[in-house]
Amino acid sequence: MRQWTVDAFASAPFRGNPACVVEAFEPGAGWPSDEWLQALAAENNQAETAYLLRTADPSRFGLRWFTPKLEAPLCGHATLAAAQVLFFELGLEAELLAFDTRSGVLTVRRAGDRMEMDFPADPPRATAVPAGLAEALGVTPVEVWAGAYLVAILEDEAAVRAAAPDLGALVKIGGEATGGPGQVIVAALADQGAPYDVVSRFFAPGFGIPEDPATGSAHCILSPLYGDKLGRRTLAFHQAYPGRGGELECEHRGARVLLRGRAVTMMESRLRVAPSRA
Repeated sequence: MRQWTVDAFASAPFRGNPACVVEAFEPGAGWPSDEWLQALAAENNQAETAYLLRTADPSRFGLRWFTPKLEAPLCGHATLAAAQVLFFELGLEAELLAFDTRSGVLTVRRAGDRMEMDFPADPPRATAVPAGLAEALGVTPVEVWAGAYLVAILEDEAAVRAAAPDLGALVKIGGEATGGPGQVIVAALADQGAPYDVVSRFFAPGFGIPEDPATGSAHCILSPLYGDKLGRRTLAFHQAYPGRGGELECEHRGARVLLRGRAVTMMESRLRVAPSRA
């Protein structure tokens, strides 16, 4: 079986967020065992490994995402990476891809030199600062919001870029986040003159990821939050992972968010271990 490593939400190689995408399994055999899927994701040691399952429709696939620690309920960058492989590595002739996932049907279409993903919006609600959060972040948030992840609004872009949280403390803090503890976005309005509107970072020790370089699911929260704050439906976001950085354009449409970005295929490899079945 082949496997690809793709930088997603990347403006160039070595940018964005790397994800591994495994060649699609045939429908007759079904999914390999969860233990095998998890073991390969741990071996890959990327934020996510994406697994595809073919269906009778050549443009529709089952899709699952695994971090090195667990199966994720939603992942944007690995979905973009999967679409990159199907569209540009395997030459699938389709304008729209549909993926059956734990978060419902997700679609990806070509959008000029980018791809556009249609994801569920996760509008957050204002919440009190959870006990220990300021100490774990090393900075007191201006506001805190809760969706699947906590969102700590900081004073400015410099504070976001300087954040160096205590991950051992952060992993225990969940507050009212519906996705569980140890998943915290820090965000702020961009500096004046920046080519983006909002800057953020995402720390996810609860997922076994100290910091994620570019996170689609986080922007399902940030897009409605900052869309309301700025009174604009479409915003440009920069996720400021040190040394990489991810670029997303997000459009909030009620119950959905359109996430647009580019991807770069970095390598193709071949697995020498056959999948095991449950």
